[in-house]
Amino acid sequence: MKTYFSAGALLLGFLLLGLSASAQDKNFYIFLCFGQSNMEGNAKIEPQDTVNVNPRFQVMEAVNCPDLGRTKGNWYTAVPPLCRCKTGLTPADYFGRELVANLPEKVRVGVINVAIGGCKIELFDKDHYESYVTTVPGWMKNFISQYDGNPYARLVEMAKLAQKDGVIKGILLHQGESNTNDTLWTKKVKVVYDNLMHDLDLKPRKVPLLAGETVNADQDGICASMNKIIATLPQTIKNAHVISSAGCTDAADNLHFDAAGYRELGKRYATQMLTLLGYKPITTN
Repeated sequence: MKTYFSAGALLLGFLLLGLSASAQDKNFYIFLCFGQSNMEGNAKIEPQDTVNVNPRFQVMEAVNCPDLGRTKGNWYTAVPPLCRCKTGLTPADYFGRELVANLPEKVRVGVINVAIGGCKIELFDKDHYESYVTTVPGWMKNFISQYDGNPYARLVEMAKLAQKDGVIKGILLHQGESNTNDTLWTKKVKVVYDNLMHDLDLKPRKVPLLAGETVNADQDGICASMNKIIATLPQTIKNAHVISSAGCTDAADNLHFDAAGYRELGKRYATQMLTLLGYKPITTN
């Protein structure tokens, strides 16, 4: 009797494991987004940005937003804001929209956006972020505190939850303005990328890093000189790809993109990702 019970319990255990494993949808493509204000979203969200969002495009909320009816760690249809509760339009918005418009109906897209306006890449270095945080202004510390003082750890925490539901297919970065002319930037980005690969048990050859340029010189971008450094990122990270900002319109401060600029930049991120996934993008309006 004991033998039969043990065998039955063992079989039940395997069945439960199988059910747990099957909960992960291989057709749920997840993308991690991080950076500073241009990933956080600086432009005002316009009416066109809040309508016709395909429910196949999801966002995992990384902070609690009671006014939006969202709870940290849960998935929602990706109606902006996609970063924190009161942030603006980001490249991630139209990245996701463009992907679901071009991918098969069975594929869903999820984004997790953890970004802090004004921060240097050092904020996402898990071994040295604490010393960097001591140097930042109070307003930035307030934003950082929404991630319990450690945005990198929050990104990893949310990513691990997301991995139960789907598969991480890529990482989107938009950062560099606060590191303008920092020749060590590419190496600092590699530290963050390598840590993500290790902490999330990801294979670099399967998880590309897409890095967007700062506001371009053709828009009088005040940090446009940083684009020469960003252009060299693929020399440091083999699976890195640079997303051009040429022609993406910007705000009056020449530091942030405007809403139209974010839409276009997001679509360019998507075009690159679709190509890497083996799809030929069809331009959408």
